[in-house]
Amino acid sequence: MDTPNAERSNAAPSKKPRRIDTYTLLGLLAWIGLVLICLAPAARAERIKDLAQVGGVRSNPLVGYGLVVGLDGTGDRTSQAPFTVQSLKNMLGELGVNVPANVNPQLKNVAAVAIHADLPAFAKPGQPIDITVSSIGNATSLRGGSLLMAPLRGADGEVYAIAQGNLVVGGFGAQGKDGSRVSVNVPSVGRIPNGATVERAIPNALDSGEGTITLNLHRADFTTVSRMVAALEQNFGAGNAYALDAVTVAVRAPADISRRVNFLAQIENLELTPGSAPAKVIVNARTGTVVIGAQVQVMPAAVTHGSLTVTITESANVSQPNEFSRGGTTVVTPQSSVSVSQEGNRMFKFEGGTSLDEIVRAVNEVGAAPGDLIAILEALKQAGALRAELEVI
Repeated sequence: MDTPNAERSNAAPSKKPRRIDTYTLLGLLAWIGLVLICLAPAARAERIKDLAQVGGVRSNPLVGYGLVVGLDGTGDRTSQAPFTVQSLKNMLGELGVNVPANVNPQLKNVAAVAIHADLPAFAKPGQPIDITVSSIGNATSLRGGSLLMAPLRGADGEVYAIAQGNLVVGGFGAQGKDGSRVSVNVPSVGRIPNGATVERAIPNALDSGEGTITLNLHRADFTTVSRMVAALEQNFGAGNAYALDAVTVAVRAPADISRRVNFLAQIENLELTPGSAPAKVIVNARTGTVVIGAQVQVMPAAVTHGSLTVTITESANVSQPNEFSRGGTTVVTPQSSVSVSQEGNRMFKFEGGTSLDEIVRAVNEVGAAPGDLIAILEALKQAGALRAELEVI
């Protein structure tokens, strides 16, 4: 007879289901969320000095005219550039050298040039600036030449700098007696580092003494302007900054010039996250360059693109008479051969919300050239499938 103890010993032990503790589950979810946050691409903050510039603080262009002398026979041909001789006579007259009016020197070592430079903001008298010298006449090279003293004027006609010095020419050119010529880069343009001395300073906006200064964004964007105002108010108090439009932010600044400089130093180092760039596709039709922004997307569309090639070959067909025939003439008739070939490419399809990477991959798979890509993008824009601004330059 079996006993109750024997029955209990023969029965299989039962397993209880394992339960996950609530705190363990919450900790696991928190850890997963932290990992996702770390893996997510963080928006990059930029300094205000990299996003905007102070209103009124800018460079100013200067331009002038002068003569480059000391060239090794590569100057202007004075018979074709009479203004070079006229300028030389005027310069010699100012130096006390009189040239008879009926004498036109045939010079080959002088060239008339245009000079231009940028006068930086806050440039003071006595500081040097770089200049660029470009030939006006038919001089073949400015290598080895020296620029004589020439005034540089601003848009108001006033002289702001004086230029003079030896040219640094990166190009090289040589010409033979038979007219053959070899040229490397552009020898008719040169530079003179520190070739001009500033003679007059330009007033700037910081000396105006006004109660506000303006910050102008390099690219108009309402989001960036709004974030800039928020960053300025957070550091300098509410009401001290306000936006005028999508580019300009006005900031109340100290009237004292020394305090204003320190104030601007604090502003330009503040960081903020600019707004994302608009979706845009830039196409250079001349070079075949296509730049696609990261925000560009394509709506559902199917594209097929084929290449049509037309080849025309010209040849001459010569018909000659027999050796002993009389009155025969040789006749040359042109013969043209025209062939047309078309390469059929398979169709590819863009799904909704297609990104930049998928666009480039799909176009590369069908072997489309840059010119074909331009045609595809223009067709997508006309069909309303390209969600971006298409700009052709």
